[in-house]
Amino acid sequence: MRHAAGEAGDLTGRRPSMRAAAPPEPADPDVIPADVLALEDRLGKYMSVEDIARVRRAYLLGAHAHSGQKRKSGEPYITHPVAVATLLSDLHLDAETIIAAILHDTLEDTPLDREQIVAEFGEVVVELVDGVTKLDSVRFRSRQEAAAESFRKMLLAMARDLRVILIKLADRLHNMRTLGAKDASSRRRIASETLEIYAPIAQRLGMNRIKGELQDLGFRALYPDRHRVISARIRSALGNRREAMIRIEAALEKRLSEESIPSHVVSRIKAPYSIYNKMRREHKSFDEVMDVYGFRVVTDNVMQCYQALGAIHMLYKPVETRFKDFIAIPKANGYQSLHTVLFGPFGAPIEIQIRTEEMDSVAERGVAAHWVYKTESGPANSAQSRAREWLAGLVERQAVTDSSAEFIENVKVDLFPDEVYLFTPKGEIMSLPRNATAIDFAYAVHTDVGDHAVSARVNDKLVPLRTRLESGQRVEIITAPSSMPRLDWLDVVVTGKARTAIRQYLKHLQHEDAVQFGHRMLDRALDACGSSLDSIRPKTLERYLADNKFNRFEELLAEIALGNRMPDHVALQLIGTVSGQKMAALGTPREKIRITGNEHGVLSFGKCCHPLPGDDIIGYLSAGKGLVVHRAECPNMVEFRKSPERVIGIAWDRDVQGDFKVQLRIEVVNRTGVLATVASAIAEAESNIENVQYIERDLSAATLLFTIEAKDRKHLADVMRKVRRSGVVNGVYRYPV
Repeated sequence: MRHAAGEAGDLTGRRPSMRAAAPPEPADPDVIPADVLALEDRLGKYMSVEDIARVRRAYLLGAHAHSGQKRKSGEPYITHPVAVATLLSDLHLDAETIIAAILHDTLEDTPLDREQIVAEFGEVVVELVDGVTKLDSVRFRSRQEAAAESFRKMLLAMARDLRVILIKLADRLHNMRTLGAKDASSRRRIASETLEIYAPIAQRLGMNRIKGELQDLGFRALYPDRHRVISARIRSALGNRREAMIRIEAALEKRLSEESIPSHVVSRIKAPYSIYNKMRREHKSFDEVMDVYGFRVVTDNVMQCYQALGAIHMLYKPVETRFKDFIAIPKANGYQSLHTVLFGPFGAPIEIQIRTEEMDSVAERGVAAHWVYKTESGPANSAQSRAREWLAGLVERQAVTDSSAEFIENVKVDLFPDEVYLFTPKGEIMSLPRNATAIDFAYAVHTDVGDHAVSARVNDKLVPLRTRLESGQRVEIITAPSSMPRLDWLDVVVTGKARTAIRQYLKHLQHEDAVQFGHRMLDRALDACGSSLDSIRPKTLERYLADNKFNRFEELLAEIALGNRMPDHVALQLIGTVSGQKMAALGTPREKIRITGNEHGVLSFGKCCHPLPGDDIIGYLSAGKGLVVHRAECPNMVEFRKSPERVIGIAWDRDVQGDFKVQLRIEVVNRTGVLATVASAIAEAESNIENVQYIERDLSAATLLFTIEAKDRKHLADVMRKVRRSGVVNGVYRYPV
């Protein structure tokens, strides 16, 4: 049986299948409930009689399919899809959307199938219904995996048709309004999901009215006490300042009227969730957050918006640096308005938003304002155009993202509340999330630009790629064909597009390095047997790959490099198959494998001994990690040699570049400033300090453990020499010795 409000629209959770249930009794076409009649009245304001008749047929089909099913609150289940359709009718959405809303749970929870819906209402409706339907027929390892894959499916359906997300948001909004029937743990889970995913999506699509209600309901369900206290404080504060707000509103209206600017003024009240977030984010008290008067001025056209701005600035002095023009430079979700902050007459600032009726409609309804689905029927509003651009980017990214969980995390990154607005060298405007770096900008321009970026020029000054950008800056990316993304870029980028592109490039690079490194390891193992890959017959190799379920030879080589297959075992099996003899013991390879330290994803360095170029080294194959490099005198070597098949002979290449971590045990005189003195000596030797910790300490002496970066053994010796000469050191030793 279908569960209560909230579960209907969840991405998570599974319900027993309804498919095996006996066919329900048909709904009585002569008994139409009041909520359906009310829906038809709303539709009658903008929809044809023929379309309303189709909606009536959808209700009868849905009521028949859901017959006998109850919500957790005890109501007939059909009341939920009718309520969802009613919410969408307030947005004046088309007949296909309303019909799909009424039928949105039928494929998932009733015996009704696609063919029946197509026969009655066409392909468009069934695609919308399918887009909203979760993947309950697929078995997943965990609730989180099911949630991520269902969310991914919904977003891709949304990219094909924006109406999918409009139905989903209305579905979630009604479930949140009736969340009280759920148990406490489900309420918290659904509320958290609403605040993390659905409210930000509504905001990203410019649907501020729905976003505001989702946030309020989610906040109330997740933190009921905090919501109650803040709401009470808001009511109290508004009561105390009502007279002041009336006087300010009257002054604004009078000034605009004197300038013959047609307009209407309304006061704005902050929502509890907005106040709560601002208190947390800016560490402010309730009184500090609420000490602002907010008003909205709505005019007829853009020119009057700027005229109203001038008139209002003549009435109250503007606060410098607190003016934003979102008309000339719209937000990423299509929002347009002028924002200004004034010095008020009662000692508190006044926040004013100035916009046209059209902008006000888009600000409230976003993609659903003046709904245009098919571009040939008229130009889409700016929110719809920008939403489609964003969704096109999502489709591009999901195609190169293997994990649904990774994809959903990248989408979360994109659901940002604040943007910075930047200019390309050609004067084009680009919006990025707050704290975006030059790397994010490079990938926003084009993936190839990001992959080959080396530095940036911001307002004609050269800056590193890690530089955070600020609104109004002109940014130019400098590229080089030989440059490539680095793993540490993932620590600084904030956009999903940049994160996905970097991971994809590194994954491809890792695979190439793994194939190459695995080839070298297998060659070495065959060499130890007195054989080579050239001597293995193609049919023998094909048989081995087929027996071990490898589609290509490269897959086997990558598995060897990652430590999931032992090269010695593979070599012996290939030779045993070729010669028909028993597997003989391996000999000693003629050459060691030489490494540079830059083998991506298949090589790492033991944290137990921190090897450096110039050290005698060995490799240990660790399953899933690949080859782990250790010093030959590593304390763990005794354990490693118990698995000789995993020990690989390696040596440093002649040309090794880069910085490698190493640890120094430094015994110092315990006095003020000693740490700064040692750190200065290390810096003079051109080494970076990663970490410092005290091992021992008493009144006269202390022992410190420094983790630093060194290029090789010679560089390390230079660092140790500088530290010894600092005058505060009793001894310097490499750790472990």
